[in-house]
Amino acid sequence: MIEIQNIAFSYGRKKPQVFDGFSLRLEQNRIYGLLGENGTGKSTLLYLLAGVLRPQEGCILVDGMDTRKRRVGMLQQMYIVPETFELHKMQFMDYVKTYRPFYPSFSMEVLQWCVNEFQLPLTCNIQELSMGEKKKVLVSFALACNTRYLLMDEPTNGLDVPSKRQFRKVIASNMNEDRTIVIATHQLHDVEQLIDHVLVLKDSRLLLNSSVEELSAKYGFGLLPMDIREADIVYSERTVQGDMGIWLRQADERETSVELEMLFNATVQNQFK
Repeated sequence: MIEIQNIAFSYGRKKPQVFDGFSLRLEQNRIYGLLGENGTGKSTLLYLLAGVLRPQEGCILVDGMDTRKRRVGMLQQMYIVPETFELHKMQFMDYVKTYRPFYPSFSMEVLQWCVNEFQLPLTCNIQELSMGEKKKVLVSFALACNTRYLLMDEPTNGLDVPSKRQFRKVIASNMNEDRTIVIATHQLHDVEQLIDHVLVLKDSRLLLNSSVEELSAKYGFGLLPMDIREADIVYSERTVQGDMGIWLRQADERETSVELEMLFNATVQNQFK
């Protein structure tokens, strides 16, 4: 479990606070979708969780260990996939041999399965790969490390449509009850069927912290029913298909899938209740 306790953080004395008095608890066996507009602190939060950045006030505890101390036991159970990155000029397997010793639970079986799903050869030169293929390499290696905590910043950027489907499959297939995954993204449709908990940041504040199960139990998403009462409409928008929106479900009404884009728009516009 990760506990964020009343942290404050800025990138300098004369810079605005990115977080001020921010708290959050992240549980095991969940895939969190961390959503927010540009500049809301999504990437900063991931780097704080990983111990790359340190809060000026408060603390972040990973299984009871303070991230500021960067203990080996904690770092071995944490992996972050950044939005932008550079991979060394080497063969894929040389990369694996160089970095796998740091992760005691590393699995060649998982790595082989992931690269097969991504249709990548293990015998390739990383520098000869496209940006999307490099992203697949890093995601495959990250999953093979079998860390308890996997943090991903815009992981589907650079992936084509088939690769995004493959990404969802490899993440879902390698999820287990001991793992926590946090995905920060603007590509809401890419993770809509993957995440089971939604976090929405705005102005470095947490506006929404709810499971998908709770949301789908309480609200309906999609084309507004013809007989919907105005008082039950939480959010609506006009589309070419008709009036789409979010509404309060009735007890006998079937559940619908949570539509992240509408949920996000409703939340940041302070229309979600």
